[in-house]
Amino acid sequence: MKFGVNILSRGPMGSRDGYITVATAAERLGFGFVSVNDHVVVPGDIASRYPYSEEGDWAGAAAGQCLEQLSALNFLAGCTQKVQLLTSVMVVPHRHAILAAKMIATADVLSNGRVILGCGAGWMKEEIELLGSNYAERGRVTDEYIAAFRELWSKPRPTYKGKHIAFENVLFEPKPIQKPGVPIWIGGESKAAIERALRLGDAWYPGSSNPANRLDTTERVVAAMADFKKRATAAGRDAGKITLAHVVLWPVAFEAEKAISGGRRSFTGTTAELIADAKALDAAGVSHVNLSFHAPDVPGIVARMERFAGEVMGKVG
Repeated sequence: MKFGVNILSRGPMGSRDGYITVATAAERLGFGFVSVNDHVVVPGDIASRYPYSEEGDWAGAAAGQCLEQLSALNFLAGCTQKVQLLTSVMVVPHRHAILAAKMIATADVLSNGRVILGCGAGWMKEEIELLGSNYAERGRVTDEYIAAFRELWSKPRPTYKGKHIAFENVLFEPKPIQKPGVPIWIGGESKAAIERALRLGDAWYPGSSNPANRLDTTERVVAAMADFKKRATAAGRDAGKITLAHVVLWPVAFEAEKAISGGRRSFTGTTAELIADAKALDAAGVSHVNLSFHAPDVPGIVARMERFAGEVMGKVG
């Protein structure tokens, strides 16, 4: 099992020094990957409901701060040597498909094949429309853009014709180091997201704190993964060839916190309970777990990472 560190593009981590310090610490401590989140611009008025909090409020609204995700990914490619680099997640409608495909391929080349593309259709209507895309069509846009990425990354003369993106007979070089292209993880827990993961994804990558789905305890995540495997088999996919990953959106805590659905929030509690959480997900086939280590400053974040690495990571196979 690989553990990741979620690097936010705001707050104490959202700076050059913050990115370098946290990413290099993750590499030194043996974390398998680091991730960066995606907002391009923060609208002044947001009516859209954030799907990962009980109240529907997004914490980033007040700050208004966000480094551009794919630029940050390329920066991290130059700051690190071993860790994989994950978009968690890239809102696919935010960028033109060809430009995004080029930026992702560039990061894969410059990192020597370490990029993972986490994808989502997005939740903030105001931001998606401000960037020139159609919110109501965002699901279809996402599907077409993913298909376009795969075409551009793998074919000598890429050609694609869709409603939202079309091109033919283009030269797209260099291709990603990874063949046939960068792995695509589909984020989200909705019916549409799960169906997209089954149709288009190399992995399913659900989040912990969506109140509608309540994947807030390890037991619930394990059950969701088992259900996904059944769906994959029913859809004609080889469930064993679809990566299962998970992002825990609240901070790791060494004191137990109560889950909304009852019981203990995953990755909160004693060291033994955190080890048990990791081992249960590992047994369920989850190969990547992305974690947050929030603190008032970067040294505090690194200290929490060090404690987790020393007390938990070494106890999980």
